[in-house]
Order: sequence, then structure tokens, then C-alpha cells
Amino acid sequence: DKLLVDFLSFLADYVPTFPDELVDYYAAAAGFQCSDVGVKRLLSVAAQKFVAEIASDAMQYCKMRQGVGGSSSGAKQQRKMVLSHDDLVSALKEYGVEMRRPEYFADTSSAG
Repeated sequence: DKLLVDFLSFLADYVPTFPDELVDYYAAAAGFQCSDVGVKRLLSVAAQKFVAEIASDAMQYCKMRQGVGGSSSGAKQQRKMVLSHDDLVSALKEYGVEMRRPEYFADTSSAG
């Protein structure tokens, strides 16, 4: 119980990656109202963790797609990692988020 109180008091002074205004906007859009700064910061930290996990998983899909394996004998070769839409879709699917490619992408047949 004391650990939770200490953590929430830490969050009151914490400067989150996602600003409080952004959290307020999306919380209000979801129908959540709360004036406690600690709770808002907790939501911000949870959202930051969610985004970081998705980005990490998408990078793993990118590595698999590009065939980046362990280091081979000899000098390490630096390869540029390029995150694709498909990598992001695969990572989001693990978390139950469905994302489709918009029809206005330039590489689709419907794009003029």
C-alpha cells in the first residue's frame, strides 16, 4: 500500500512523454473524467509503455523480414532498418488492434 502511494507521489512530479493535455483529450473522448494529476500521469506512463512495446515488436518483425540474424564471422555489417506498414500491422495484431492500409497510399492501384 505504501509502495503505491510512493509511486503515485512520484508521478505527480514526473514529466511524461505524452503531455497531460493529450491525456486529457483522449480520456475525455473515451468518457473518462479525473482531476487527479497522478492518475493522469499513470495513464500517460501506461500509454508510453504500450507504444514502446508495439515499436519494439514492430522492430522485431522488421528484423525477421529483412533477415537480420546473429553476427557472422568477420566484421559486423550495419544494415539500415526500415519499418514498413506490414511490420506495424503485425505488431499491432498481437495486441488486438486491427489496422488496414488506407486506400490513398501511393502504391495502391486505386491511387490516381
